Amino acid sequence: MVSVEGLRKTYGSTVAVDDVSLDVFSGEIFGILGPNGAGKTTTVESIAGLRTPDAGTIRVHGLDPVRDREALTGIVGVQLQESKLQPKITVGEALELWSAFYPDPVPADELAGRLGLSGLLDKQFRTLSGGQQQRLSIALALVGRPKVVILDELTTGLDPRARREVWGLVRDVRDSGVTVLLVTHAMEEAQSLCDRVAIISGGRVLALDTPDGLIRGAAATTVTSFLPSAAVDLQALRDLDGVATVRTDAGRVVVEGAEESALAVLAALAAQGVTPARLRVVEGSLDTAYLDLTADELAADALAADALTLETA
Repeated sequence: MVSVEGLRKTYGSTVAVDDVSLDVFSGEIFGILGPNGAGKTTTVESIAGLRTPDAGTIRVHGLDPVRDREALTGIVGVQLQESKLQPKITVGEALELWSAFYPDPVPADELAGRLGLSGLLDKQFRTLSGGQQQRLSIALALVGRPKVVILDELTTGLDPRARREVWGLVRDVRDSGVTVLLVTHAMEEAQSLCDRVAIISGGRVLALDTPDGLIRGAAATTVTSFLPSAAVDLQALRDLDGVATVRTDAGRVVVEGAEESALAVLAALAAQGVTPARLRVVEGSLDTAYLDLTADELAADALAADALTLETA
């Protein structure tokens, strides 16, 4: 559905995206995640035809976003990172206005019912909660019956309940046959929703796989944490086979490593005469996989910063 090959985009001397390539298949939720400033938004804005690439090719359902801009607007719906409407426009007025942009829009009452907006049609945008505003943003992105919808930082600032509600809506959108590009820096969100994920950092794709595939490929696939009954020899834990990292967090010892590392940690604690209270052993998350995958990138950035400091000193 979406093909990006060798995408590059600069703003002056700043390289926002550097040789990004990825393919998005029809009917999947495809996540693009990474830290702020990684190039995520520039990538999807180029896919949506809102930015003109300096190099590379993009095709969306066979269309060039720059050359075929008018045709593209008929098949792509976009919810931008900051989607704000006029404060006094009502939900019903917004749906009516957006419907006028398309030859065969989804009926406003149908869309309102689908996204839980039926009881809000007379409410002004300024009176809506964050979750209600996000539901309206999704409705406006879907009103033109798109084949692809781009959702950029959809749940930023939402409370946990509203976030879960929006996640359910995204799954419903995918289940209706729409391909979803989800841009986020929230690892939990990507792990919960996405069929596949591209991790972008420094304007480049560091990894692309299913969430489970990224977790399995990382050094830390299991997290063991506990409150120790006595002082722990942390270096002895770091020296265990399969252990990737050992750290302390608010009094808890947190050990990340391969699946078999949990048993090795327990055996080492017993040898030290330490009892692990409130013991937790959980599967590794996309968050730990991301930290593992970007470790070299962070080290390179730190070296570059040190070099710049020495140069200017």
